[in-house]
This record gives sequence, structure tokens and C-alpha cells, in this order.
Amino acid sequence: MNEKYERQMKKGVLDMLVLKLLRSEAKYGYQIIQEMKEKSGETFLLKDGTLYPILYRLEDEQLVVSKWSEAEGKQVPRKYYEITEAGQKALDEIEVVWKRISDGISRIMEE
Repeated sequence: MNEKYERQMKKGVLDMLVLKLLRSEAKYGYQIIQEMKEKSGETFLLKDGTLYPILYRLEDEQLVVSKWSEAEGKQVPRKYYEITEAGQKALDEIEVVWKRISDGISRIMEE
């Protein structure tokens, strides 16, 4: 049962975390997966099948844009995702909501 609750809780924050990781620079999918794993202390272990639908949805909502890199030497072209101005604004709003929700949860759980 623990996995069910953990999965539900994680699902609700993935858009926010992906936008946050893209705030500093454009990244390709595998790079996002690795950073999410490392920065979360392995709490978030995303698979391609989880990340790419998120990226496509964020792209449809015009919160991120994608572009292909040029192949250099033996390096293959990669599709990089970059946060847009609308994505930056959305992330700012999401962070305010997240703070309010997490503060509310903390107040209840500390009782």
C-alpha cells in the first residue's frame, strides 16, 4: 500500500520539478532524469515513459520549447527542452501554491 500513496504524491509534483530543473538551462531528457535522481536523493527515479509525456504536455501548454542540437563528432543530435517565459511565470505561481499546500500539510501532520 505504501507504493500506491508514494506514487500518487509524486505524480502531483512532477511538472513543477521538471520546470524547476529547466529554469537554469536547457536540458535533454536523459539529463533531466539523471538530475532528478541525483538532486532528489533517488526519491524520483523517472523512466522515459513517465518523463516524455510530461515534456510533451508542457510543450503543448507552451511552458517549454524543444530544439534539436547539431551532431558534433561522434555525438548524436539531442532534443533539448527549455523553459519559456510563460513556463517561468507558471513555475513562480506553482511554487506559491506548493508552499501553501506543504505548509498546510505540515501544520496538520505536526498535531
